[in-house]
Amino acid sequence: MKHGMIMRMSADYSADIPELEKLYPDHIATVSKRHDHALDHVGASHAVIFSGMPKVAFLDDTQYPFIANPHFLSWVPLVAVPLSVIVYTPGAAPVLVYYQPHDYWHVVPGKPCGYWTESFDVRIVHTIADIAEHLPEEKDKCILIGEIGTNGPDFGIERINPTKALNMLHFARGIKTGYEIACMRLASRRGARGHIAAEAAFREGSSEFDIHRAYCGAVSHTDNELPYTNIIALNQHGAVLHYTNLDRRPPKEIHSLLIDAGARIRGYASDITRTYSFGDARFDELIDRMHDMQMRITGKIRAGVNFSELHVESHRMLAELLVEARLAVGSPDALLASGVTAAFFPHGLGHLIGVQVHDVGGHMMDESGAVLDPPSGHPFLRLTRTLTENMVLTIEPGLYAIDILLDNLRGTPAEHHVNWDAVEWLRPFGGIRIEDDVRVTADGCENLTRNAFASVDGNVST
Repeated sequence: MKHGMIMRMSADYSADIPELEKLYPDHIATVSKRHDHALDHVGASHAVIFSGMPKVAFLDDTQYPFIANPHFLSWVPLVAVPLSVIVYTPGAAPVLVYYQPHDYWHVVPGKPCGYWTESFDVRIVHTIADIAEHLPEEKDKCILIGEIGTNGPDFGIERINPTKALNMLHFARGIKTGYEIACMRLASRRGARGHIAAEAAFREGSSEFDIHRAYCGAVSHTDNELPYTNIIALNQHGAVLHYTNLDRRPPKEIHSLLIDAGARIRGYASDITRTYSFGDARFDELIDRMHDMQMRITGKIRAGVNFSELHVESHRMLAELLVEARLAVGSPDALLASGVTAAFFPHGLGHLIGVQVHDVGGHMMDESGAVLDPPSGHPFLRLTRTLTENMVLTIEPGLYAIDILLDNLRGTPAEHHVNWDAVEWLRPFGGIRIEDDVRVTADGCENLTRNAFASVDGNVST
């Protein structure tokens, strides 16, 4: 195993941002308190948080892109530094054991610098064996948090990822600190720049691959630095929910673009989706209807809202839209009960977001780990919690012509609710998804995405 094969650090870390520098100490204080609570309840004295190991492809020496442990990222903005460890002991400054190998084959991470280092006792090591010197001696009083595979070091710690501690940390992470929210505002602005560049490339008749390149250039990310693989879907590809093939040539006739793409700042993600028409007035009108619906749903976001109930309500809104757009006939109750809305809109209304695009804890009732199941008939909803102030989540209703789902309606009572001629018209466009990232407030929400577009080009409706 060539432990020296390290991804370079993103250029995102080359300069400090005054707002983040001001907010970071309070963030570390909050993260420390959460670990104090978890350690106390599992009877441990120290938390050892492992950033992760590089993974090598089978029968090769090529490594997969490194993805840092999100628990590690919640402490430090080091997305591309494997084999490093945070040691947290209540009442003491957290220790960062920073792995900096002697290596002439690859770029080695530089010395940690920036505002965040002031919150840590930073200790640089050059071999994996040296890490052990900086860990607590009483291993029986430690818990280890991180992915420990067959080749991963457990550092002699037996209590790895204790469920009770992780439940507490995951539930708490659903509420974002001021620092985290500031990072996601910046990630939204970066993503908005990418979306504007991608739309321009689409209008020029570019291929999916070239639209993707335009996006990456605008956000200054390599593919590996993106928070998730971009979905750049022209025409009927928009009906594939996680389409990532990226055709190198544009289709002979361009109808539409569905782009689901995000960006990162200090490890925190944005997740934005927009759909565009290439000039078809009817599809333009349908996109406008979906924008209006998405904004109506967003207008209902506030602390205390049951998100499962809002998801079901969004299906009622979609039922009304389907009738208005002549894609279906019938009452909202009939379209929900027969499965028509689920066929057109099969995924969840939204999910938590943070250092993970689909952040943990979305189905948790409380810190015990008790599960809140999605409502019947909606198995893919990733967030079922009651909304709390400073949660950050996506709102992403969709409407698609997905053949496999619509064909399942044939021969059922739902078949007679669908306008199949209208479905045939929609099929070449694939579908529509509109997705914003929002922060929950006591009496409403802050729309990070719409504000980001407004700050980039002055058009709040983009």
